[in-house]
Amino acid sequence: MSVPASQEPETKSPKLDQQIVNALTVDVEDYFHVGAFENDISRDDWDDLPCRVEQNTFRTLELFERNGVRGTFFILGWVCQRYPNLIKKIHEHGHEVASHSIGHHRVTDLSREEFIEDIRDSKKLLEDTIGAAVIGYRAPSFSIGEKNIWALECLKEAGYLYSSSIYPIKHDHYGMPSAPRFSFKPLEGSDFLEMPVTTFTLFNRKLPCGGGGYFRLLPYMLSKMAMNSVNKRDREACIFYFHPWEIDPDQPRQEQASFKSRFRHYTNLNVMEAKIERLLGDFAWGRMDDVFLQGEG
Repeated sequence: MSVPASQEPETKSPKLDQQIVNALTVDVEDYFHVGAFENDISRDDWDDLPCRVEQNTFRTLELFERNGVRGTFFILGWVCQRYPNLIKKIHEHGHEVASHSIGHHRVTDLSREEFIEDIRDSKKLLEDTIGAAVIGYRAPSFSIGEKNIWALECLKEAGYLYSSSIYPIKHDHYGMPSAPRFSFKPLEGSDFLEMPVTTFTLFNRKLPCGGGGYFRLLPYMLSKMAMNSVNKRDREACIFYFHPWEIDPDQPRQEQASFKSRFRHYTNLNVMEAKIERLLGDFAWGRMDDVFLQGEG
């Protein structure tokens, strides 16, 4: 298996009235699942902590409905097991349901056998819940990279058609800077796609502009300019992501966490929903499968 060295994409983005349609994605997990707090909150305590993912995801659905957009929800199996009706509502509202693993273990922390079990179990759980095929996957913390690129072959063999698990930047928690910026076929003789989260180039450097903490922390106009650059200069679709907890400024605070983790997690939670609403009005949006696969599956 090899990752193409070229930065040229394997697929071209569809257009709606000459406007690029971007992919809108949500990683459905709660505030205590995040990688930033993995050393501060024990997995053994998850069931005893106040859950806010259901109300925040319903709030996200209302936000999307208000703006007439559809997206892809990468759902944690842990959430599906506890809130199956929420997952059914996501599907019924016309959004794509995709996998975000069972328990938010980084792929780098799993053996090949453990990873195969996880992706098969999460796919079956979601499919049994919504009664439809699940074809997409996103690794927790974008934890697929050069050292475990074998995971993409496992995903194909498990029946997934695409992954959005690689972030082609250098980051202290994740990243594969050598990866192409846009969707590519990593497996020889297969149409399986890897769709990296979006970056833009400035002075020959790849910089993030696909959402998450960068979108929340930086001024809105910087993200808008960067995404416009991808749409207009590169003529490619952006892949944008955020989490339901990012629109919840009232979530419980983890004062035991480091200053760095707390800064990353809590800064600008109070303005995130308004920024996303603005983004939804400034660009065209669709589901991952519709934008890149034209609804295959």
